[in-house]
Amino acid sequence: MAEQIADRRDIEFVLYEQLDTESILTSAQFSDINKTMADMVVKEARTLAVKELLPTYTESDREGVKFENGNVTVPECFKKVLNLLQEGEWGALTADPEFGGQGLPHTVAQAALEYLIGANYTMMVYVILGHGAGKMIDLYGTKAQKALFLEKLYTLVWGGSMLLTEPGAGSDLGALTTSAIKNEDGTYSITGNKIFITNGEQNLTENIIHPVLARIEGAPAGTRGISIFLVPKIWVNGDGSFGEPNDVVCTGVEEKMGLHGSPTCSLSLGGKGKCRGLLLGQENQGMEIMFHMMNEVRLEVGTQAYTHASCAYLHALDYARERLQGRSLETSRDASAPQVPIVRHPDVRRMLIKMKSYVEGMRSLAFYTAFCIDKAHCADTPGEKTHYSNLTEILTPIVKAYCSEKGFDVCVDAMQVLGGYGYTREYPVEQIMRDCKICSIYEGANGIQAMDFLGRKLTMDKGAFLDSLIREIRASAQKAMETDGLEELGEKVMTAAQFLDSTCKATAGNIKSPDFKSAFAFSHPLLEAAGDVAMAWMLLWRAQAAHPALEKLLKSSKENSLDKILSSNKNAAFYHGKITTAEFFIHTLLPVTMGKLDAIMVGKHPGVTIHENSF
Repeated sequence: MAEQIADRRDIEFVLYEQLDTESILTSAQFSDINKTMADMVVKEARTLAVKELLPTYTESDREGVKFENGNVTVPECFKKVLNLLQEGEWGALTADPEFGGQGLPHTVAQAALEYLIGANYTMMVYVILGHGAGKMIDLYGTKAQKALFLEKLYTLVWGGSMLLTEPGAGSDLGALTTSAIKNEDGTYSITGNKIFITNGEQNLTENIIHPVLARIEGAPAGTRGISIFLVPKIWVNGDGSFGEPNDVVCTGVEEKMGLHGSPTCSLSLGGKGKCRGLLLGQENQGMEIMFHMMNEVRLEVGTQAYTHASCAYLHALDYARERLQGRSLETSRDASAPQVPIVRHPDVRRMLIKMKSYVEGMRSLAFYTAFCIDKAHCADTPGEKTHYSNLTEILTPIVKAYCSEKGFDVCVDAMQVLGGYGYTREYPVEQIMRDCKICSIYEGANGIQAMDFLGRKLTMDKGAFLDSLIREIRASAQKAMETDGLEELGEKVMTAAQFLDSTCKATAGNIKSPDFKSAFAFSHPLLEAAGDVAMAWMLLWRAQAAHPALEKLLKSSKENSLDKILSSNKNAAFYHGKITTAEFFIHTLLPVTMGKLDAIMVGKHPGVTIHENSF
């Protein structure tokens, strides 16, 4: 059951064979953390995930949350897990130890989070939102605010949320109507209604700190006039003691397709005129502050999606190896021939290698994005810092949107492998798929990610973000073209990178033309194609990392048959699988991407118009 959360060997491969994580650990910024310590953290995360979080996965889904008289009761099994998470200081892996964090590099934290999120994301979202609220205070809070809230949030004593969405605004944050009026004591009176608030009310922690987007009276219209406020569920006095309950009332929870153990709340603020909050940062700085949290959460949503995909794939793989059904093609006409495991059927193998390619590519992409955050932090020169910051910027919407969609697709394929059993509650794939679907919807729907990708990421700083990405892909492709056995794969990825580059620039150039609507109509296919090319790049990179290790094992083997070597040597099979996966994706799926890019170039042409009455 343990390996059905994540592939431990593959995580180690990404950390130390694909990525040079040790270069981060030896940098001055992380001088207190060595490889032994980092590996210990990841090992402990895996142990906690397997022994404590995973057993609550199905139980919390079946029990769900209960709403009564404005109060929300969470699954009982979460209370023990929260205590363990508190004791192990798992609430803020990358945060400053001064306030209860572990001070880990993002790359190492990514490995730990894969296990924890993969075991039970519904539980971990209580942790993630507490850290997210704390991070904003860490970056923008006053000394007094940090003293009041930060350690409590980072150590999971208090929970956090994020109050953005309103009934009439949705994703259009500039249309929010929640208002704030400054009081004589420096606090603000908050009035408004929020919906779709994850963990907006719960009985797991003794207090909840709500960051709330609101508009101060007289502020500019639209997003320019939005401020952000800290609104505690229970007021916190200046000395840290509790005051009266704040005027924040949960009016209901949503009945959702998945994440049943996480309450999605409707909240009323100031219904009695007594909701108070503290301004965080400066007036009208709300969007800037909020996006610091959102960008981090979007990477975690991508992680949520690919870890669900990983779990689903591993369940499907185990099932395919054990499930006897039908006969092999060679003996299909022999009624007396024994049944074989379905993994021997070609179409099942096709589904499995497709799932494997996406899971491993997404894992590498998420880890690499975390690696870029660390490299920017540890950079020796301004140029290096800018390069890795650029990569982080352009990869964030890809990780969020692409992983959320392909992660769900993997879950669907896993259900297909299990057949009718996959559609039942007897097997966990049904729940995994339900819990994964939300990833493409919340924290900025994928259509919004695509518009951000086209309208901002491809145009800011004269296209520098895209240039940094294409430079990295070309470097990997060039190296593969110079490696015996990988030349063709390198050539195909090089061609795809060049086509992506030209398509992105042509489409971005068109957003300032009279035909800009056509360009934005194809922003999502463009983002998807960028994700495809990123997958091909990651899988090629993995093949490059595996190639020398495989060659060494083949040369040292006493067997003269590749099939025998792969059957008897797990390491050889592991490394060979990296190359096979890259070959599958680049030879069979990347050509489809080239067609997508070609269609985008045609589709954005003024001759192709999608009118609102065309449907």
